[in-house]
Amino acid sequence: MKKLFSRLLTRLGRKSRRQPVTFRLTSVPVNTPAGATIYLTGSCNGWTTDDPAYAFSYDAAAQSYYLTLPPGRGILDYKLCRGSWPTIETDADNRAIPNRRYLFGHDPREVELQVLNWEDQGGCIPPRQHSASPNVRIISPAFALPQLRRTRRVWVYLPPGYAESTAHYPVLYLQDGQNVFDQYTSFAGEWGVDETLDELAASGQDLGGCLVVAVDNGSKHRLDEYSPWRNRRTGRGGEGEQYVDFLVHTLKPYIDHHYRTQPGRATTGIAGSSMGGLLATYAALRYPAVFGRVGVFSPAYWFAGSALLAYAAQQAPRPDTRWYFVCGTEESPTMVKAMAAVCDALHAAGVPASNLAFHPLPDGQHAEWFWRREFGPAYRWLFGKSNESNESNDNITTLTDY
Repeated sequence: MKKLFSRLLTRLGRKSRRQPVTFRLTSVPVNTPAGATIYLTGSCNGWTTDDPAYAFSYDAAAQSYYLTLPPGRGILDYKLCRGSWPTIETDADNRAIPNRRYLFGHDPREVELQVLNWEDQGGCIPPRQHSASPNVRIISPAFALPQLRRTRRVWVYLPPGYAESTAHYPVLYLQDGQNVFDQYTSFAGEWGVDETLDELAASGQDLGGCLVVAVDNGSKHRLDEYSPWRNRRTGRGGEGEQYVDFLVHTLKPYIDHHYRTQPGRATTGIAGSSMGGLLATYAALRYPAVFGRVGVFSPAYWFAGSALLAYAAQQAPRPDTRWYFVCGTEESPTMVKAMAAVCDALHAAGVPASNLAFHPLPDGQHAEWFWRREFGPAYRWLFGKSNESNESNDNITTLTDY
């Protein structure tokens, strides 16, 4: 009993030593629009770019902006913006900068920041070059999304040799299409999916090839479209059902009609990162007869709270669906636990361990370079033959392990 009491006091002491952190923005570019609201976007809020809880206030006396966050744990990766990805901060040459990082409990309780440039206010600096492979094309810059009365740019990657062959191919549907193929359109770096699949084909590891269909996010509608549940704090979400219906009832029939696909569930996958990972999970649960391969990268499960687990309990997953989970162990205090809880729920609902791959990686970050690196292993595992790609049951990491 004395030992338990001592441990409790130690834990309370640790909590009491936790202090809020204040980020003070002392310098912004001279061309910052008057009255602009500056936000912190990062692993603390699922990289939401206009979260009111993470808006800086202006201190007229000090002529600086400030944001105070409550005590936290672990690592905070973040950037500053003016409410959208096109307004993200950049370096003096208007090029992308690495994520900023703060370590709770170790770094100073007040952090001074400066913004050198805003991407949309960068001046006459040469634009980024296109990087998409020749076998990537835009199906339409304004593909109809009738379920939400919107339009969206849709991309497709055709495997090498597609034009010369008569073969039919699996299809993988990806979210945040701006970031999938082309650095020119990306807002935080690209996944390089086309380069990865081209390299696998050149080395004979392409598993027969695959079409990849990427749908741009809706910018200001992204949080709404990527979750069927509204998040109480942000007031966003709630359109995920309509968006997934668009994928299944509008986009997929179009793709299967105009391209040589293998339309069955075993050869149809869906994947995404962050909010896109939440969306992919929901889509596979809502339409288990459509999506048989699911790639979940650094999912923003925090946004849905317990609603996703409740939905997974109601919507029995098919045991032959393959799920690939990957994230960084330091992305946020809750990332691994939330991902493990979903993985455990699928396992408890009947998905065998052989169809669940779970990879919490120490060097992983909530960033495109990480998802680019991990796309190849995920693709090979999801679309490879069972006896070649399934890993051992040691892949399953339970919530209690974290």
